Amino acid sequence: MPDSVEGFAGNPLDRLSLLREDAAAVAQMAADPAAMAVVLVQSMPILRAEGDALLARHPLAQARDFGAAEIEVLLGRDESGPLFALLLPDAAAQMQEEADDGSLSDRRRLVLQNKPELQIRDLRVLAAKNRLTRPELAILGQAKSILHYHATHGFCARCGAPTVAFAAGWRRDCPACGARHFPRTDPVAIMLVVDGDFCLLGRARHFPEKMYSCLAGFIESGETLEEAVRREVFEESGIVVGAVRYAASQPWPFPASLMFGCIGQALSRDIRIDAEELEDCRWFTRAEARAMIEERHQEGLFAPGKAAIARSLLEHWLREEQVGLREDEVASIAEARAQKTA
Repeated sequence: MPDSVEGFAGNPLDRLSLLREDAAAVAQMAADPAAMAVVLVQSMPILRAEGDALLARHPLAQARDFGAAEIEVLLGRDESGPLFALLLPDAAAQMQEEADDGSLSDRRRLVLQNKPELQIRDLRVLAAKNRLTRPELAILGQAKSILHYHATHGFCARCGAPTVAFAAGWRRDCPACGARHFPRTDPVAIMLVVDGDFCLLGRARHFPEKMYSCLAGFIESGETLEEAVRREVFEESGIVVGAVRYAASQPWPFPASLMFGCIGQALSRDIRIDAEELEDCRWFTRAEARAMIEERHQEGLFAPGKAAIARSLLEHWLREEQVGLREDEVASIAEARAQKTA
């Protein structure tokens, strides 16, 4: 399995981290006629149509005319030139209508004031429907995460005073107490727990009806990735996990997580659901999991879409004839099971 998966990985930008504190260099890039920008409002990107294609980039000068941005961040540069991210105030977009189809996607229909020709779309929908290229999705994920940071960290966590953006938008400083605050990324363990030809999947109450996915949870302070996998699985399902192997990672900009995908080997089979976390949790055979991915499960159950790392973990497991553990790991599992049942 590759180190990263489809969805929001594959960002092609040179992030120019060494130039962020060079205000003159950043200003020169912004003045470049080739400078472009992606623009978000109410957590959703503003797109322009060019034929049948949707484009996320706008010339920076035009993007600044969309409205007074609350923050402007240098994302980086690629072969086409510098690229910035702009966040418009919520009031810049107006609701046309609202529809709830039971999915995780944001179904608001927004329109930008004085720019009705532009489209505002939910990032999950764009990823699920392949409306943008993989690099553009990754760039929008970067923009969404960093702009969310600025929208939610306007005050100093140390003294409570208002903070000011520095380093081309990659730091906020407190003029009152001198504290420096950096964008946060929340690490999340997401794991496909397996036992031979069975895998463990669950569903939370907020999932679309009949969708099942891998279990997941935030990695807490002072624990390893492997420890987080075992703790979260046991807390949510009562299943004991032994060997854990890392599979791949994925940025997940909802709002600013980094998903660490793992395969965990089950040491027990009896499920005890934490009703606060899960609505249901089941063991599925390979055939059932394949039917869910292909949307032909007899109960109408289905797996997450291609933009989610959970889908990649499932597909990876389905391609394997064996779980893929080394002989010493298999022996360790057998020994752990023997001790548990002794």
